[in-house]
Amino acid sequence: MNDNQYLNRLFKDYYSKNRNNLPVIELFDQREFGFIPWDKEIKMIRHIGFRKINDLVKYLTDSGPRHVYSSGTLYSQPEIPDMGGKGYRGCDLIIDIDVDHFYTPCKEDHDYWQCRECGKTGRGMVKKCPKCKAFKIKTLAWICDECLNVAKEEIIKLVNNFLIPDFGIEVNKFKVAFSGHRGYHLKIGSEKMRPLTSGERREIADYVSGENISFDILGLKERGGNIFGFSKINIGWAQKIVSKIEEILSKPDIYIKQLLLDKNKFNLGKNLTESFLKSKDKFLSIIKDENRNSWAIEGFGINTWNTFLTGIVHEIGVEIDTPVTIDIHRLIRYPGSLHGKTGFKVQEILLNELTDFNPLDEAEEKLDPIIFESKVKTTQKLEILEQKVPMTQIKGEKYGPYSKGEIIEVPHHIAIFLLCKEVAKSI
Repeated sequence: MNDNQYLNRLFKDYYSKNRNNLPVIELFDQREFGFIPWDKEIKMIRHIGFRKINDLVKYLTDSGPRHVYSSGTLYSQPEIPDMGGKGYRGCDLIIDIDVDHFYTPCKEDHDYWQCRECGKTGRGMVKKCPKCKAFKIKTLAWICDECLNVAKEEIIKLVNNFLIPDFGIEVNKFKVAFSGHRGYHLKIGSEKMRPLTSGERREIADYVSGENISFDILGLKERGGNIFGFSKINIGWAQKIVSKIEEILSKPDIYIKQLLLDKNKFNLGKNLTESFLKSKDKFLSIIKDENRNSWAIEGFGINTWNTFLTGIVHEIGVEIDTPVTIDIHRLIRYPGSLHGKTGFKVQEILLNELTDFNPLDEAEEKLDPIIFESKVKTTQKLEILEQKVPMTQIKGEKYGPYSKGEIIEVPHHIAIFLLCKEVAKSI
């Protein structure tokens, strides 16, 4: 039995033991289902419909797929292969936040890359090789408490700062789930949202992320050598920006300096940062005064203000995966299913549970996505396949880092995680 067959058997066993615990999503019989099996020759099996949850459970216990998906879309005939013949009935609004798609400082510690052209290696997040400029990059993306907490904070920011106050969406319409790997999904099953076109969904995506904001339209002007900003009495993004500036200006100088010099955020440079700090008290008094909007800081022309405000927007906006939101035929992971890259459960969470939720060390058993932890503390021997495997901290215990060829003995749930990540093999 090879490792994929072993994992397939474990997944089947999980679905069999939890046949009565799998959630039933809203309008279940109008959803399309898709599956990725353990056989790598088969990319995806989709265009499947189930009338009852028991039919899905039987499929899962019989086949134990590596990944399980259902559509945000409603169809009259979800099993029809032709998209035009399915009978489209609308689509839930889906927002995906995945730390694969944006920078977090912890990636400098646990994400590895190797150029397939010149062989150069490094840590962190790169789009192309810094040596030969090739785009063929092999990556090993990892997870830790820090990056998963960043993703969680983005979901909280999305709900509390945008969807509830700006769109008036009721709390009971939100369905939030830990993806089982590197992020969270949010689904809004609202009759107001389901008819939206892809273009209208893009407008929502742009609004919550801050993409394509025009500072000129919001009120930033240059007249007679003077810069005029915008006021907090305005609504929407103008108000959010001024409030965020006020919040930053109230921080200690050392915090502001680090923020403005950060190359992944503002990247203003030493001279402009020092000029900003010298003027911060005066600037704070100006933006607090609704009758004043002359923004005067030495060295800050219209281009510098645009750079500064772009950094502010980045602080406010939510890091979402826009293609997921605008795709009205998108499949997302089914709640309660297993993620084939970790062995973790796709865990639904209520909004009032989200703040304290910690997927890698969850105290509350009903919310714990690490379902292969053995109560009798069994261990397994593995051989490491990757050149480098980062340190992993799960359930408060640290494992690794490891190097290629190393023989290790780890608890059952860690072995499943490493096998699913395909960085080790059983021996």
